[in-house]
Amino acid sequence: MINLIINDIEVSVASGSTILDAAQKLNIKIPTLCHLDLHDLKMVNQVASCRVCVVEVEGRRNLAPSCATPVTEGMVVRTNTLRSVKARRTVLELLLSDHPKDCLICSKSMECNLQSLASDLGIHSICCEGEMSTYPIDNSSHAIVRNLDKCILCRRCETMCTNVQTVNVYSAVGRGFETVVSTPFDLPLSETACTFCGQCVAVCPTGALTEVNNRSKVWDALRDPNKLVIIQTAPAVRTALGEMFDMEVGTLVTGKMVTALRNLGFDKVFDTNFAADLTIMEEASELVHRIEHGGTVPMLTSCCPAWVKFIEHNFPDLLDIPSTCKSPHQMFGVIVKTYLAKKLNILPADIVLVSVMPCLAKKYESARPELSNDDIPEVDIVITTREFGGMLKEAGIDLPILKDEEFDNPLGESTGASIIFGATGGVIEAALRTAYEWLTKKTLKNVEFTALRGMSGIKEATIPINGMDFKVGVAHGLGNARRLLESIRDGKSHYDAIEIMACPGGCIGGGGQPYHNGDVEVLHKRMEAIYREDRSKKIRKSHDNPYIKKLYDEFLGEPYGEKAHRLLHTHYTKRQKL
Repeated sequence: MINLIINDIEVSVASGSTILDAAQKLNIKIPTLCHLDLHDLKMVNQVASCRVCVVEVEGRRNLAPSCATPVTEGMVVRTNTLRSVKARRTVLELLLSDHPKDCLICSKSMECNLQSLASDLGIHSICCEGEMSTYPIDNSSHAIVRNLDKCILCRRCETMCTNVQTVNVYSAVGRGFETVVSTPFDLPLSETACTFCGQCVAVCPTGALTEVNNRSKVWDALRDPNKLVIIQTAPAVRTALGEMFDMEVGTLVTGKMVTALRNLGFDKVFDTNFAADLTIMEEASELVHRIEHGGTVPMLTSCCPAWVKFIEHNFPDLLDIPSTCKSPHQMFGVIVKTYLAKKLNILPADIVLVSVMPCLAKKYESARPELSNDDIPEVDIVITTREFGGMLKEAGIDLPILKDEEFDNPLGESTGASIIFGATGGVIEAALRTAYEWLTKKTLKNVEFTALRGMSGIKEATIPINGMDFKVGVAHGLGNARRLLESIRDGKSHYDAIEIMACPGGCIGGGGQPYHNGDVEVLHKRMEAIYREDRSKKIRKSHDNPYIKKLYDEFLGEPYGEKAHRLLHTHYTKRQKL
């Protein structure tokens, strides 16, 4: 332990800690901007580029950035001297002098760290006027908008993309006033290896990186009297939406969310969980088929479009191991525009299907050309949890006071297996609940595979099934996925089935969820909510869902059969690594 004094208060911290760590232990607030501490991911952004956290250290001539200065024995620190406060203010004024002044209409307004800090420091005028950095806006993708005029060179996005996700799309280039965080060869984001996971958006402190906003498209659809507007909601949305209305983190708002959607004017409100059960029927069938017929193993789950794009760019030689199943919301789109359209006697072209997702990659996924039929997309519009919460506020709907209502049927009934899709390890756990019973012909009494749960980057479990040791691997975060895939490619690891999710924590930590600013405790509470809803369900195995059985009886035929394969499965594309 290292002993030091901060603002006349003695404190002891572990060796290797920074001044900022020590100050936080004493609840002494030092403003930060570029700093980002992701404890569970063992990753810290310590570039100290913004310098708004400077403090005075006795015996040193220069001010020290507290986020990147290690503590030493006997160090004496003052965080609130006139010199340090003035320096922070000057730094922030210089940042603001090269920043657009359109805060009122900025996508990050009221959620911008730069805006909040300027308010905290009482900055209400710009000290310096002059040349400003200007760049074209990159809105080439369906998922992410890059507005580099608002970039403050904190390099959080670079840390997340390079060190955590290992996608390596962002890098600081240039010198001095010309410095910018850019893509390889300054390409539009749509032409790079970006997976559109949205983790860069989740950590960007300003409006430099935001999601493509589809709210106006949804409002237009709701106003069109000639369209039947249907909405589906992903498992992880209900665990985080309440945060946008100051509800306690981890509060489940499933029933209130349904009521809110009806109040917005949607004609049908369905649960993507139904399609998650459908996905398990196909995915578990595919897994059993591979095991019984000597197919390629391991089989990788394919629910995450960011992870799918990642393997297409980085491991094209392994494209035979992911499951061919479409993701749940795309499967739902197929069923809505075939089975449900026929039941309602309506043309697919007259249906607008909206997905509320915790994910930015779903926006990209819905535009993949293979996921449409006769130029009619399976899913028409994707909005994030944040966009959905914004629409409710726009309409003056106060979520906490709403009564609980149920999803519409026949596509709204789901099992506990489907809700756990929202957390890392949940998809493969749900698949095992079904695959185990199909392989053993026995009832699985304990349905909880707890070894596959939690925030460890890579998790493993060995499950005895019919005399064989069935080995399962789980990875969340694309950096962990890369390590897992490289070990498989090199023959160092052997699995029968693997789940990979691009975002830390799985969908609960998706790039479209309410901002949590790196606080992993928020992810833990969202995860607890997921498993709480699973335990509350009467039916906890996908193959026991009566509405799923009815769908196969009336429309799809056998799981993994010809019709199911044609409608619910897809293919992948080898892509360049840029």
